[in-house]
Amino acid sequence: MSETNTRGPLLRAIIGIWDGMNFVRRLILNVLFFLLLLLVLLAILGGRGGVAPLEARTTLVIAPEAKLVEQYTSDPVSRSLEASFGSGPAEVQLRDLLRVLEAAKDDANIERVLLRVDRMSFTGYASLREIGKAIQALRASGKQVVAFGERFTQGQYLLAAQADEVYLDPMGEILLTGLDGYRQYYREGLQDKLGVDMHLFKVGEYKSAAEPFILDAASPESKEASLFWMGDVWQRYIADVAKLRKTTPEALNASIDGLPEGIAAVEGDAAKYAVQQKLVDGLKTQEEVEAMLAERGEADTDAEGGFRQVALFDYLRHAEGTVSPADQRPQVAVVVAEGNIVEGRQPPGTIGGESTAALLREARDDDKVKAVVLRVNSGGGSAFASEVIRREIIGLQKAEKPVVVSFGDVAASGGYWISMDADRIYADESTITGSIGIFALVPTFPRTLEKIGVHTDGVGTTRMAGVFDVSRPMTPELGSVIQSIIDKGYRDFTTKVAQGRKRTVEQIDAVARGRVWTGAQAKERALVDAFGGVQDAIADAAARAKLGESGQWRVRYVERAATPFERWFSGFAQGRLGRAWLHDSDLAQVLLARAAPRADADLRFLEQALRTQDGATVKALAHCFCGF
Repeated sequence: MSETNTRGPLLRAIIGIWDGMNFVRRLILNVLFFLLLLLVLLAILGGRGGVAPLEARTTLVIAPEAKLVEQYTSDPVSRSLEASFGSGPAEVQLRDLLRVLEAAKDDANIERVLLRVDRMSFTGYASLREIGKAIQALRASGKQVVAFGERFTQGQYLLAAQADEVYLDPMGEILLTGLDGYRQYYREGLQDKLGVDMHLFKVGEYKSAAEPFILDAASPESKEASLFWMGDVWQRYIADVAKLRKTTPEALNASIDGLPEGIAAVEGDAAKYAVQQKLVDGLKTQEEVEAMLAERGEADTDAEGGFRQVALFDYLRHAEGTVSPADQRPQVAVVVAEGNIVEGRQPPGTIGGESTAALLREARDDDKVKAVVLRVNSGGGSAFASEVIRREIIGLQKAEKPVVVSFGDVAASGGYWISMDADRIYADESTITGSIGIFALVPTFPRTLEKIGVHTDGVGTTRMAGVFDVSRPMTPELGSVIQSIIDKGYRDFTTKVAQGRKRTVEQIDAVARGRVWTGAQAKERALVDAFGGVQDAIADAAARAKLGESGQWRVRYVERAATPFERWFSGFAQGRLGRAWLHDSDLAQVLLARAAPRADADLRFLEQALRTQDGATVKALAHCFCGF
């Protein structure tokens, strides 16, 4: 008799249910496994092998809804998923945009370019001017460039104005109003309302980065310095736009001054006012622009918009060259330093003293690397971390590898510290730099604690015991110690600048004191060597290393990928659950972001500035709140 026949009906039913559950479990696990395998295969097949060939008379569409950055802050998997859902990466690298424009210039299949930059965001004008030069080179090669937008900010318009033709939606607007540098000040809120006493120690009357925490308004020195460099950037902006739009700076400034009357005269029609002021060539809807491109180019009913086209990130895959592992050509290594400078190892988008130094050390130890370009886009941060990075620059030079620095939108304070010993420094005329100065910001909370009935008392074995206890008032002795440390930090900073720039300390002090300059103003003061972008810096580094013609060497970006934990935690911290777990109120964050857009960044900077490691009690900062 078989075993099956000996089982009772109840046991057989239970076994049948169990087998069915096992089948469903294996089915679900297998489906999940094959879905994961499919995602991996799609990621692999989404590489260069899957690039469709370009056809003749193709329009390159540059329309990223993204922030322009020097370096991605998200991981490749996240960017691939964004692209697969049709949204495209949230960031576009400057180097990629320049590579696309350079490739399109010589690509016979690219007939024209459509610029849709009205959904891009930027951090400054230096990178925009570098892109503008690449667009002008594209136009000079005979390729037509058409720009269209629903509305333009001033930064977006500077790029759009580079086109042969600029069109605006009939319901759109371009309102040029000038540059501003307004920010929030927290003295009353911190000291009077919360009872937090903020103690500032600094050198340099123009070092204004910490003013928002100790004043209710900008100091006269801060306003003087800001207006000086900001006015220089603005006059260059007006001159650039006037040249591109075949008008005069006087006419543009008059249109800004007469904006209220001008808008009233056209009954509030901002688009019509833009036409009157020659900011655009005409008013067209998106459908009308697409019909025009289909008529001028090659119609394609299967393509979005009805004309033959290739999108920015798809064309980037065409433009990127493959590098064989057997390629033994000498290299110019590029290390990107973007974001705040902090101690330790940090993910991309933040400059870590240890992590950025490690990238430079990797370039130094690689025999194929013959020269290095450091691309800096930073307002500074920790003086200690900046010095750690600077020492690696010296190490590269001792290894007989030239180092050339290329400034992005901002290279100030700590951003200048890590650059000052380079063999040559390149900047755009509108780069923000300088801010050579040091400060420390120390809060104490005894009055805050008193508000809730908490008091501090006790004993110490010396008069200095417990002076760093923030629950006690700051003593004059501690203030003297901190100021001495900050004075020494400033002497170190100016002395190192003088050595790197081959000037006297007195000459550097005269242009330091925490004052901010544009690239043009910095070159006049010997803080910058030449005007140019990252490509100019790369060519200079190759020439210094005597690498020959461009085809005899190649460029390699030395970067560290974010770890899986860093990627997970970054996403978690920005999510709703993460914010709740980290005791961060969603409602407070939203209200803060709406009422004071820069307050969140300011207070996060304060938190970061007060955080110490390795037992440090005094943290010298070389930071600049400069930019737009």
